[in-house]
Amino acid sequence: MEFINTIISFIQDGGTFMYPILVVFAIGAAIAMERSINLSIVRKKNIKVWDEINPVMAEHDFDKAREMTTGDNSAIATLISMGLAREGTVRRRDDIEIGMEEAMLEITPQLEKRTAYVALLANISTLLGLLGTIMGLIEAFTAVANANPAEKADMLSASISVAMNTTAFGLIAAIPLLIFHAFLISKTSDITNSLEMVSVKTLNYITDSARRQG
Repeated sequence: MEFINTIISFIQDGGTFMYPILVVFAIGAAIAMERSINLSIVRKKNIKVWDEINPVMAEHDFDKAREMTTGDNSAIATLISMGLAREGTVRRRDDIEIGMEEAMLEITPQLEKRTAYVALLANISTLLGLLGTIMGLIEAFTAVANANPAEKADMLSASISVAMNTTAFGLIAAIPLLIFHAFLISKTSDITNSLEMVSVKTLNYITDSARRQG
């Protein structure tokens, strides 16, 4: 309870700029949480679908593989479905590869959406902290200018201490958001790399089957 009271007191002492920083942090944390949950779901779905469909494609049973991907809106099913759609109509590896690259161009933005906002909000919280400190210092020096000379030093030190709270709070908000952003980038990269691996394997299965039939 004492810790919570200390935080409340810290925010109140920092002035009005503390509240925008708090709002920015809350929005950034909410986006980071939503993206983290979403990416975890995507990753679990991809693993599940691949574990089921990989043995089927290894046997070159592409008709069954097409049935398994029909109606499945997971990222990996969308990718495989695009390759299998071309498997029945073209034989050239390049054409199939282009089709799967098109699917990747559709999937990647869905994985990356809103992630950039986390870094942007981290920068905004830092800048708000600095702006709050500058505004606080301006007010402090303005107030001290007309104060009793004997009280000037004490008033100035107290005012500067309060003004610095916004910079500290801006950094306190920005650092976790930057960590969240790096985590999301890493998670997105892992999913993208796994999809590229699946794309290559699917392409190899299709071309290997075509080679045997030819």
